Amino acid sequence: MLRGWVFNLLALIGALLVSALAGVAPAAAQTGLAGRPVAVCVASAVPGMAARALFAQPSRFDCKVRQTKLGSGDYWALSAPVRATGAVDIRIGSLWQERVTLHALYADGTIVSAVTDGRAATRHLQLGAIIERGLPERSAPLVRLLWHVEGAANLRGILVGARIATPAESANANLVMGSVYAGFAGLCVALLVYNFALWGALRHRFQLAYCGMLLALMVYATSSSGALAWAWPDIVNNDRLRINYASLGLAAVAAMLFARSFFEPRVFAGWLTKASNLICVLMLTTVALLATLAPWQITLFDKFFSFVFIAQIGIVVPILWRGWRTRSNYLWMFAIAWAAPIVLAAFRIASSLNAISWSFWLDNSTILTMTVEALFSSLAIAYRIRLLSLERDEAREQEIAARLLADTDPLTGLFNRRAFLRNAIGREGDQTLLVADIDHFKRVNETIGHDGGDEVLRVFARTLRQSVPPEALVARIGGEEFAIITPVGLAVEAEDILARLRAARMPYDLSVTASIGTCSGPLARETDWKALYRGADRALFEAKAAGRDRARCTQNQGRIAA
Repeated sequence: MLRGWVFNLLALIGALLVSALAGVAPAAAQTGLAGRPVAVCVASAVPGMAARALFAQPSRFDCKVRQTKLGSGDYWALSAPVRATGAVDIRIGSLWQERVTLHALYADGTIVSAVTDGRAATRHLQLGAIIERGLPERSAPLVRLLWHVEGAANLRGILVGARIATPAESANANLVMGSVYAGFAGLCVALLVYNFALWGALRHRFQLAYCGMLLALMVYATSSSGALAWAWPDIVNNDRLRINYASLGLAAVAAMLFARSFFEPRVFAGWLTKASNLICVLMLTTVALLATLAPWQITLFDKFFSFVFIAQIGIVVPILWRGWRTRSNYLWMFAIAWAAPIVLAAFRIASSLNAISWSFWLDNSTILTMTVEALFSSLAIAYRIRLLSLERDEAREQEIAARLLADTDPLTGLFNRRAFLRNAIGREGDQTLLVADIDHFKRVNETIGHDGGDEVLRVFARTLRQSVPPEALVARIGGEEFAIITPVGLAVEAEDILARLRAARMPYDLSVTASIGTCSGPLARETDWKALYRGADRALFEAKAAGRDRARCTQNQGRIAA
C-alpha cells in the first residue's frame, strides 16, 4: 500500500515535469540560445598580429582542429562571414580567460573594438553564463567578427557558443532563463525550509546533509547562471568560476554524506565507508586547490576534479549492489531520485574531459537534473520518515507489549505483585484492600490435577474482575492469593464477591469457595501498604479460623498507633 501511493505520486510528478518541459522547451530552444550561431576558426597569437591584417588573411586560421587540443595560451578567433544590420549583441560562452577583445568589421571597412577583461566580463554576463557585448547600429552592415583571447585556460575551448542576436532576442533569452532559474531557486528554498524544519523536529542526519546539498546547489545555480554577476557586478569572472567549482564540489560531498546517512548502516559497512571518506577528502582537496591556486596548474586540477567525480559516480554501483544484497528498504527510491543526475553528470564529465563538445544546454543541465533530483529526494526523505515512523510505532507497540508481559500474571491476565504495588502505592485518599484466598486449594489440585487447578485460578480471577468497578486494581499476588484495591468511596462488598464466586461455574462442576480479609487506610507510602496488608491478612486469618467461605474486616493498626 505504501509503495503504491508513492509510485502514483511519482507518476503524477513525472507527468507534470513532462508537461512543463513540453511547454518550456520550445521557447527555451528559441530564446535560451538567442540569435544565430557563428562558426569560428582559431589561430595561435604571436607578437605583432593586428586585427585589420588578420581580417584580410582568413587563411591563417584553422577551422578543422578541435580547440581543446591546442592547449592554454593566447589566441585569435575569426568568424565565418556574417551579414547583420542594425544594433546587434555578440554572445559567447563564459570560459576561464583573462581578457577578450572583440573586433567587428563592417562593410565600409570600419572596425569597432570592445575590450572585456575579468570585471567587464562580469558586467556583461547574461543569464546562462553568456558574455554579451552590444554593437551599435551603423549604416554599413556587419560582415565579420574577430576575437583576441588572452590567457585562455582552454579547458572547454578557446571561444565557444558564438552567436549574433538582436537586443529583443537577448532580452527574451534572459526572461526565459530567469524564469527557469527563479523556479529552481524557489523550489530549493521551499525544500530547504521544509527539510530543515523536519530536521529540527526529528534530528535525522540525512535531513541535515540534504539541506547542505540544497544550499550548495543554490550557490552553484546562482553563480553558474550568471545571477551572481548581477548581484555582485565587481567580482572578477574567473573568481565566479572558482565559486562554481567550490559549490559544485561541496554539493557532491553533501550528496555522498546524504547517501551514507540515508541508507541503513549495513549498506555502507566495511570498505564502502572508507571509499566514500576518501572520495570526500579528495573532492574537498581538489576544490581547495582550484579555489586558491588557479589558474596555476588549472588544467591538471580540472582533470583531477573530473576524475574525482568519476569516482563518485563509480561508487554508486557498489552502493546499489550492497543495497540490493542487504535488502535495503530505500534502494528503489534512491535509484529513482539519483538516476537523472548521475546520467547527466556522466555527460558533463565527458564534456569536461573533451570527449564531447561544449553545449549550452549540457552546461546548464544541472538545473534540470537537480530539480528532478530535489523533488524525488524529498519524496525519498518523506518515504524514509514514513518507514521510520512505522518502525517507531512497531517498537512502541512491542515495548508496550513487553511491559504488559512484565506487569501481567501470565496465567490469569491480572496484574502481578510488582505491577500491583507500583500502581497502588501513592494513591490519594483512603483505600480499601481486600485479600482473597481460595479455600483448600491444595485439595483442588489433588482432585482435578494442576491443569484443572490452573483453570480454577483463571475462573476465580475473571470472577473477581467482574465483581469490582473498573477503577479497582485487581492482582494475583501469590499462588492462590488475590488482592483488590479500591477507594473507600467505591463500595465493594466482600459478601457480594463471595456470592459471585459460589455461583461461578468451575471445572468439573467443582465447588470452590474463598475467604476474604479487608482493611482500609491511607496508601501514600510503602509503609502504609505494609500496615494495610498486615490488617487485611489478619482479617483473612480470622475468616479462615471462623470456618472459611466468609469475610472479615479489621482496623488499620498503623492508623490506630498514629
